Amino acid sequence: MCNLYHMSPRDDFEIYVRRHIGKLWLPEEPPRPIVGPFDTGMFLIPAGDGGLTGRLGQWGMIRAGQRERVEYKEYPSKKPGGQPRRESMLKNNARVETVASSPAFKDAWRGGRRCLIPALRLQEPNWQTGKCVWWQLRRADELPWMVGGIWSEWTDPESGELVNNYAMLTFNVDDHPLLNRLHRPEKDRVTGEVLPPEKQDKRGSAHIEPAHWTTWLQGSIDEAKALLVAPPAEFYDKSDAQRMDEMLTGISSQSVSQRGLIAGNT
Repeated sequence: MCNLYHMSPRDDFEIYVRRHIGKLWLPEEPPRPIVGPFDTGMFLIPAGDGGLTGRLGQWGMIRAGQRERVEYKEYPSKKPGGQPRRESMLKNNARVETVASSPAFKDAWRGGRRCLIPALRLQEPNWQTGKCVWWQLRRADELPWMVGGIWSEWTDPESGELVNNYAMLTFNVDDHPLLNRLHRPEKDRVTGEVLPPEKQDKRGSAHIEPAHWTTWLQGSIDEAKALLVAPPAEFYDKSDAQRMDEMLTGISSQSVSQRGLIAGNT
């Protein structure tokens, strides 16, 4: 599950987009290259001439009937008499298992409003050391990802502004040799203990190859769902994984040395 991605390198968004996306679509005013929840990003949809066109929109779906772009949920204060805690509800990732029934996503999914989301790299956390180490998921061939997503339109009831919005589709990747190393291990809500591997739910997104764009964008729901699979491990740049392996080897060696030192002093 991704909550931050880079559409391009920081310093050459326009050059990068012209090189890789320009033959499909160019925005008049390019957004920031780094996209987080509720930020403006770009996505591609079918054009009337059989090609593709793009739109800029909010990364985070807006439910039909919603009064504001961002929906909030209130939680009771932990202090007596305190103000309720208000948190924004993230809707930038849609779980494929519930996308057809979720109020935020179901209309777009059932209506076949699927899109392609260009991304240079997806930023994901690795917790194998016990601390968060950010991985940058790039393609090994340095081309952009085309992440499978859904999109919609929402009209601001106050201003009348039409706001495009979109989300990435996610699915379980517990069996993926690279992606299953990402995200904090899930814990039992009652005991606080880390759940066994078979009860973890690591999430990933799909890259849609050009040969499958037409099927993804215009095919049936069943045809589209068949494309929601993670790329094989060799598709990814392994730099961060290799650095993490070196870190874990160093930690393991240090632990063995410390145990030997303790044993020698007893």
